[in-house]
Order: sequence, then structure tokens, then C-alpha cells
Amino acid sequence: MGELRFDPPGESAAAGLRRDLVAWFDANQRDMPWRRTRDPYAIWISEAMLQQTRVETVMGYWPRFLAAFPDIESLAGADEEAVLEVWSGLGYYRRARSLQVAAKAIVERHGGVFPSDLEDVLALPGIGPYTAGAVLSIALDQPVALVDGNVERVFSRLFLLDGIRSSGPLMRAAWDAARFFMGRSEDGVRPRDWNQAIMELGALVCTPRSPNCGACPVGEFCAAKDADLSEELPRAKPKKAAIEVKLEVYVARRGDDWLLTRRPEGGLMERMWEFPTVEVSGPGLFPGTLEGELDSGLEPDYDLTELRHGITKHRIHARVRAAKFSGGAPGPETMWVPKDDVTSLALTGMAKKVAKALLSRPPTLFED
Repeated sequence: MGELRFDPPGESAAAGLRRDLVAWFDANQRDMPWRRTRDPYAIWISEAMLQQTRVETVMGYWPRFLAAFPDIESLAGADEEAVLEVWSGLGYYRRARSLQVAAKAIVERHGGVFPSDLEDVLALPGIGPYTAGAVLSIALDQPVALVDGNVERVFSRLFLLDGIRSSGPLMRAAWDAARFFMGRSEDGVRPRDWNQAIMELGALVCTPRSPNCGACPVGEFCAAKDADLSEELPRAKPKKAAIEVKLEVYVARRGDDWLLTRRPEGGLMERMWEFPTVEVSGPGLFPGTLEGELDSGLEPDYDLTELRHGITKHRIHARVRAAKFSGGAPGPETMWVPKDDVTSLALTGMAKKVAKALLSRPPTLFED
């Protein structure tokens, strides 16, 4: 695919677009708790959570995370498992680990204060141009551009950037547009308001499907609307077939305790807790056999339930089975946990579903 070119609008059109969009934002913005603070740390946490997670979900997790780790130093000094426990259920756990790694770097390099220089922010591990732009513009009102999926879509339609969603050519053109509009300060529009306004437009009006063009505050400037292409742009990525995964999940009981094991470092969902799990077929997301004494001491018995789960492009079908454990004391990566305490651990998404399904069933679910 060839390069796309952003052709800047004239001065009058640019000023009108900025003015009208920010006026709309002032009147229509959603009330979200992270919009009531100018703390860079709190805004940084919200931005990390909002990546690939619905706003409604983040509404519950954000205050809990800040209550547990109220500042950068507390996050940097926390035990990783404690961080994962608070994050558990949001998915994409690398985000939580990346936050803690960056927090430690901020403590070491900047005395625990989120840096205000763009180069310093971009030098932090796990922080890219979008997050840097979001924190610096929203928290500190610095004129730093940003592009996320909403912004890319809005610019694609406004300026007829006919490209594939998230492709290199379209992202580069969108960033050119973002920098152009952020570079205009003579109209008095604050950077924090502009960046939030264009993201809010993409979230509420210029949506991926069925955009509400009739309610768009900047519809008069939109080339895609004039060309009747609003629903076509940006072009969708070619769909890839889902990858099917079949698992067996073993639930071993000792009185009111359940046997859990921890996933190894360096792989998917590293260091998270789960019920002993074997991948029957699939690309190798889960172990094909259990390790050591657990493998020889675990004897599957009867079926308990079946569950479905999704991880990115993988569709998982799990057969959950009661099992007997005849081995000795579990190793350091395996432990007996009181069933009522299981959900307080940093569980994988599948383990959460298994625990929820079992805890909602009658005690007679297990046959003695």
C-alpha cells in the first residue's frame, strides 16, 4: 500500500474545526473520574487500563488500583503478585507489569515524580508516543500530539485518508494531522481540551460502525461525509480465522482446598495462578503435560462442566474435570488454596471462570 498524504486545511477551516469541536466537548464530555484529576500518575494508570478495555470496566478498577497503590513509589515498591491481584480480571497482564517496571524507573531516574519532559517520558520502559501525549497534554496541558484508534478514525474520515485501520501509512498520516492541529495555539484552545475532544468524538459520534454524522459538530469539514464514505473509512483489516484451542482443566480437592499452580515466567500470563491445565489441541498456549510430581500424582476423574474463553484471536473450549491428587506436598509453584480465597489471587481469565462456575454450584458437585 502506498503512502497517504495529509493535506492541511486552510487557516480558517482549521481554526473553525478546533473551535467547534472543543465547544462540543465542553458541553458533551462524559463524566469519568480520571477527568477530575490533573495528577500525571493517576492519568497514566487510566490510560494503561483503557488500552483494549471498555470504559465501563475501567471505572471499577481504576479507583481500586489507586487505593492499593496511591503513588508511583508505592507501585514501584509493591510485590508483583500484589499488583497482579489488583489488576486481575482486566486481562493483558503485561500492562500491569509494564506499569510497575516504569514506576521503578521513575523512582530511580526522577525521584518518584512523573517527568514533564517528552523525551524523558518516552525513555521510560513501556511508554510510547500515545501514552506520553495523553499524560503530558491532559495532566500538564503540554502541546503534545497523540493518536489512538479513535483519533485515527476521525482523521481518516475528516481528510479522506483512505487506508487500512492501524496500517503504517494511515497511522503516519494521522500523526501528521495530529501534530498539525496541536501546533496551532493562536486560537486559545488548550492542548488537554483538544486531545480529549477528538478522542471523545471518535468514541461517541464518529464510531467504528454506524457513525452519527447528523450529530457531528465538525461535519461541515468532513470529506468522507461529503463523499458518502464515512462508514467505509478507515478500511477494515482482512479477517484472520480464529485459532481453536481445546483444554482439560483439573480441579483437585483436599477438604475445602483447591489445588492451583502458577504459570512459568517468560510465557503467556506469566506468574499467574490457574488450575492444573493441559492443552489437548492448539498452538501451545498451555502445557501439553503437567510437570514433575503433579503430572504423576494427578488422576482425572469425572466431568464437572465445560467453558469457553477467548484470548486475542484464540477461541478456547475447556473441559473441566474433577481430579484426585495422590502426590506428596506440592512444589513452590503449586499450592492448596481454601476455595473461598481462590478469587483473591492473581488468576488467569480461564481460572476465574472455572472458580466462578464451581463456586456457584451446590456442594454436592463433587462426588466423594
